[in-house]
Amino acid sequence: MKEFIKIHSRDNVVIALKNFSAGDFIEVEGKRIVLLNDVERGHKIATADITSGEDVIKYGYPIGYATADIRMGEHVHVHNVRTKLQDVNDYSYNPHLHGELPHANRNLTFNGYRRANGDVGIRNEIWIVPTVGCVNGIAEQIIREFKAEENPTDIEGIEVFKHSYGCSQLGDDHVNTRQILGDIALHPNAGGVLILGLGCENNKIDEFEASLGDYDKSRIKFLSSQSTSDEVEDSKALLREIYEVVRKDKREPIPVSELRVGLKCGGSDGLSGITANPLVGYFSDFLISQGGTTILTEVPEMFGAETILMDRCVNEEVFEKTVHLINDFKQYFIDLKQPIYENPSPGNKAGGITTLEDKSLGCTQKGGIANVVDVLKYGERLKAKGLNLLSAPGNDLVATTALGASGCHIVLFTTGRGTPFGSFIPTLKIATNNELATKKPHWIDYNAGPLAEDKTFDAALEEFIDKIVRVASGEKAHHEKNGFREIAIFKTGVTL
Repeated sequence: MKEFIKIHSRDNVVIALKNFSAGDFIEVEGKRIVLLNDVERGHKIATADITSGEDVIKYGYPIGYATADIRMGEHVHVHNVRTKLQDVNDYSYNPHLHGELPHANRNLTFNGYRRANGDVGIRNEIWIVPTVGCVNGIAEQIIREFKAEENPTDIEGIEVFKHSYGCSQLGDDHVNTRQILGDIALHPNAGGVLILGLGCENNKIDEFEASLGDYDKSRIKFLSSQSTSDEVEDSKALLREIYEVVRKDKREPIPVSELRVGLKCGGSDGLSGITANPLVGYFSDFLISQGGTTILTEVPEMFGAETILMDRCVNEEVFEKTVHLINDFKQYFIDLKQPIYENPSPGNKAGGITTLEDKSLGCTQKGGIANVVDVLKYGERLKAKGLNLLSAPGNDLVATTALGASGCHIVLFTTGRGTPFGSFIPTLKIATNNELATKKPHWIDYNAGPLAEDKTFDAALEEFIDKIVRVASGEKAHHEKNGFREIAIFKTGVTL
């Protein structure tokens, strides 16, 4: 079993793959290094003397500078390293584009649902989308009674996606709420949708309906609760109309080129950038080579690795959109008088991640090596196949909801510490380490931990492709089995 890993030849640290005690030693490239401190798995060990002010190198890039002299064999972490990042920056386009990706087209398919507009879904569910949080309870009552009366076993689920917004909002918050809820209503994983309103909210049903554009009126229905004497019975009648349409839908073979996959991490640890994130990057490159689409988000967790992404932009227009993506998000922190680099989280630090550069260089590995073809605003839907960037925060549920709203069918969520949540689309949890996968098998959908031992990325990729094809074809993720389905909407402004 490996005891440590050196990620890049330029690195002056290695990552512990087990817990070490002071006095233990490791052999690094023929050099015997005695550990001067206890070091937990996922944390860094200096492989050379690093003088105060000198760069600490991991992934081949600086992750900060030493705030004190660090001796060879010493634990390298928040007590002796600080970020080098600054605020809003000027950037120049220095393209470093990758050519053909190293995967042949295998003409793979999954079994999905071809919608009337040509889009594809991987689930056939009925959803209730509240226009305002005031009707969340009514929606739950409607579903409870509908299930009891109809026993709808020939569809894949019926859900309400509760939220607390839709009223008392102004400006961008109001627009974002309507946009995200509209994206959900139009998502192809829904065979049919009931839009349930109250009647006096800012998010007016007529304006909401108009924002959807040309939609299938046999599958999307509307009801304003204040406009009827019995909103529950009237809603159930509409659901029955939807149900009669949705229950006739059948799966059929669909090329994987039509699959859209979101890339996300949360509860990261020191192994995230070694196991799970690179595996997801391998898969992203594979899917793109098949003609498919992936989306990388969590803008604050691009800070420190943004130039790597900028240099992979296919042209100057996409580069400029990426610059705005980064600087606009930094300005959001500045406008609210908050520190831009108050990240990583306490859990990240406990797992061995020291600075935001450390976190970002690991996070962005989920995007593989493919070129960046487009950049999406929050709430904007996908237009280009390939690797896209999306404006959304690092918050797990907000970012995952945004990925689904952009059109993703699935989110791949890597984690070193574990989380049970799931969004309105299948949210697969990929463990970075064996211990998490063993401890939380009811949370974890795939274990990337063996990649820190002797498993090859090629072998893991084949397993991973098979898993995702099965999920796209109907196999439930653990959060779906557990009944955990939630959404969260990005909020920045006042509440009236």
